[in-house]
Amino acid sequence: MRYLINIMSQIITAPKLHSQIDTLRKEIQTLRSLVIGIAGNDKEGEYRPNFVKKILKATKDETKYSFRDTVEFLNHLRK
Repeated sequence: MRYLINIMSQIITAPKLHSQIDTLRKEIQTLRSLVIGIAGNDKEGEYRPNFVKKILKATKDETKYSFRDTVEFLNHLRK
């Protein structure tokens, strides 16, 4: 009898768990959209997902150059 009650309680909680997982998925999608939307706005407020992806990828890359002042920066651009 105890085994049957245990099985019944699992059957009842499985749909509830599934519902909670769906709710979490929707919340994560909303949060991702919000973060990308904020980072992806340009001066006119347009959403630019390609720009956001490019910037996020660039933050993970090692820097190739460092500049101490504007003169060094401009000299590097001219090369």
